[in-house]
Amino acid sequence: MTAESDQPYEPLPDDWQRALVIVAHPDDIEYGPAAAVAVWTAAGRDVRYVLATSGEAGIAGLPPEAAGPVREEEQRRSAAAVGVSVVEFLGHPDGRLSEGLDLRRALAAAIRRHRPELVVTVHFGETWTPAGMAPAYWNSADHRALGHSVLDAVGDAANEWIFPELADPEPWQGVRWIAVATPVEVTHVVDVTDALETAVASLLEHRRYLAALSDDPVEEQARRQVEMATAASPRSGGRRVAGFALYAG
Repeated sequence: MTAESDQPYEPLPDDWQRALVIVAHPDDIEYGPAAAVAVWTAAGRDVRYVLATSGEAGIAGLPPEAAGPVREEEQRRSAAAVGVSVVEFLGHPDGRLSEGLDLRRALAAAIRRHRPELVVTVHFGETWTPAGMAPAYWNSADHRALGHSVLDAVGDAANEWIFPELADPEPWQGVRWIAVATPVEVTHVVDVTDALETAVASLLEHRRYLAALSDDPVEEQARRQVEMATAASPRSGGRRVAGFALYAG
């Protein structure tokens, strides 16, 4: 471990009032980032969710036409648990997100509609595994496509000439920060020690989805996943944190 990696994490900037969390699927937010959302909404911040898909391909044995409404409703309840009332689904196909102009256009339009200062998304690296560790766990195609497209869409939303058909809403140049929730290469954190139970409750709203993932009780799954995603370390001063890689908007 290098001397640099022993240094305390930097706190995520808090000079913003509205955040837009953009992810691929229902439940993506709840594995860590929702704990930060709970902290922000408790402090009076305006946080909104945009999901590219409805997660309709995510429950084994349940056809997409039935799974989609279930997962949307679970996501709305999950958002409410951390103080979020605005949840928007863009209707792109689950499991088939494509990094291209159609997705960028839809995300740019969403950024213009909601006009955030902070955009949050989730890890879009090729694997979930730190470099040099084996075996590596491959990240999904949807996460990889969505993350790159979010970064591009922030610039697209600010430029009146890239998607001129999006004349209304008007371009938005107010994104100051893009925070990528990630388990690797964390640079900035939010102290979520006091939001642990709220975050567990938020993930627990995805009951039908969690029940299909494992035979373990959903309560055990939710607690285990949130505790793992927010684990304390010497770099966090022994506090639970949600970790992010930070980009300038």
